[in-house]
This record gives sequence, C-alpha cells and structure tokens, in this order.
Amino acid sequence: MTMYEEELNYWSQQSCLWRKLEGKTVLISGSSGMVGKCLTELLLRHPGIRVIAVSRKEQTARKRLESCWDSEYFQYVPCDINQPIPECGNVDYVIHAASNTHPRLYSGDPVGTIASNVFGTRNLWEYGISHKMRQFCFLSSVEVYGENRGDQEKFDESYLGYLDCNTLRAGYPESKRLGEALCNAYQEITGIDFVIPRLSRVYGPTMLASDSKAISQFMKKAAMGEDIVLKSAGNQKYSYTFVTDAAAGILYTMAMGKPGEAYNIVDEESDITLRDLAEKLAEISGSRVIWELPEERESKGYSTATKAMLDGRKLAGLGWRARVHMDEGLLGTIQLWRGQGSV
Repeated sequence: MTMYEEELNYWSQQSCLWRKLEGKTVLISGSSGMVGKCLTELLLRHPGIRVIAVSRKEQTARKRLESCWDSEYFQYVPCDINQPIPECGNVDYVIHAASNTHPRLYSGDPVGTIASNVFGTRNLWEYGISHKMRQFCFLSSVEVYGENRGDQEKFDESYLGYLDCNTLRAGYPESKRLGEALCNAYQEITGIDFVIPRLSRVYGPTMLASDSKAISQFMKKAAMGEDIVLKSAGNQKYSYTFVTDAAAGILYTMAMGKPGEAYNIVDEESDITLRDLAEKLAEISGSRVIWELPEERESKGYSTATKAMLDGRKLAGLGWRARVHMDEGLLGTIQLWRGQGSV
C-alpha cells in the first residue's frame, strides 16, 4: 500500500469528518484535478456517501478516477461549469474545486481562468439552490491575500494585501476574491450555508502532468532523475500542504467550520523557499539545481509574491492537523510516480 493510500484510509476512519455527510450526496466540480481527484477518492472510501463527479473531459476522468468508476456510489457527469449544469439529481453538498491553478493556464487561458471562478461558481450555486443543497464549499486560495505589505509574517484569514488588478496574472486572485463575494451574496438571498477553505500551495501524487507550478516541475524532474530547473533566484518563501491533508482540511471546514467563514489550510511545518525546495528534490534524485530564464508566456503567469505564508491556527482550532510534512511528502510522491511509471 502506498503512502497516499494509507493517508486516504486514515482520514476515512476519522468519524468527525463524516457525521454530516453519511448517506448524503456530494457534487464535486473539477473532480479529475489534483484536489478534486483526492476528494473523490477520499469520500468514496467512506461507505454510503454518493459522489457526483463533474469535469469537462470524460476520457481524462475515466483515467484519473479509474478506481472510482465502478462504485455504486459514483456518478460521472461531463460538463463545462461555465455553462448551466446539466441534470444530475438532487445534491446535499457542492464542492467547487474546478479552477485553472498554474501559470501556463493563467497566461494561456486568462478568460477561462476568470470564468470558472465566477460563472462556474454562479452556475453551481444556481444548480444547488434548485436541487436541495444544504451547503456550498468554495475552494479558494492563498492568492486572495495578494502581496505581503511587510507588516505580517503570515496571513491570517482577515489579512488583505495589495493586488495590481491591471495585469494578466491578476485574473486568478481577483476572480477567487469575486467567487468568495458571490458566495456571500447567495447566502444573503437564499439562507444556504457556505464555507471557504483557502488552500496554500498543494502538492502530491495526484498532480496533473500539465501542471506548470514550480513544485510540480521540480518534482517531475526529480522523479526522472534530471536536473531541477529553477527559473528565478529562488528566494520566494511559500506555504505548502500535502494533497491528502488538504482534502481532509476541506472536509473539516465543511463538517465543523462556522457558516460563511474562511479557513486557511496549511502545513506550517512545510514553509520553504523555492531554492531550498529545489535543493531537497535534487538531493532525493541525485541531480543538480540549475538556473534557466522562463519563457515569456509562462513568466506572465508567475506570481510576483515573494513571501506568502499562511497562519493555520483557525483551522487547527477545529482539530485539524497536517500529517504529511515536506520531506515525507516529496519522497512519497516521487517513489509512487516512479513505481507507477507516471513520469
């Protein structure tokens, strides 16, 4: 059994996560993405929870969710969430996990990046409202905090930093902010509960091959035994969370979070600079760290934040703790990829 499967099994046995969800139906957008796949697999490990998995490409979903496909509790519905959601039946909970989340897509599909966080959010709310939804869960991001003004070491949920909205890169954080605002608007007019998990940078074996985030590229190179390519000085310091811990944190906010509030999901033991991250992976793979200028299109999608770390005390107050820290998470992911021939 892999570390990833062991972690899914551990969280599936934590009764506090499942009291509200037992016997219920959960619709997950972006179900074949990094976090959506993990959430789907975790939910289906707990008996009696029905999952409606939504994504754009059925062929991709069949491959990514192969272990779920034949479950009697699993239903797949292909659709573009930027269009009205097709009939899927009644749902108790909606988790909006569909979003462009890496630099190449920010610059290559800037309109789609904004649309999934705004129009997708609206369409999922409208579907849930008309199909007996009890709670909406909007996956947000560390990106909503913007640039550190230099007055905080870590961002708590009340922090608001600077964002230059007149840039291509701003489409992602600004639309995440608007998605949060939409949730508040819908709650006001419907009375339906919502929660907002704000994710730090997430990594793990469910990462997509197309992911152009720095940690994804570093890990692919390490898994293949190639040199780690660093496209900056590497002084940026960020917070990270292993994907199973992130999925469990999302379920914690749904099960025990206060309606209408945001919760940072972060493993505070995994704050690290990009350079140190690259060097860790080079050590694991027996390779080197080399420096290379990024392509122009890719660089347009890069975050300009040099220090973006999250304060996780609020979620810790609900009882959540990260289990897989950076060294173990990196090594476990690379070993799994190599074993599966996934790189």
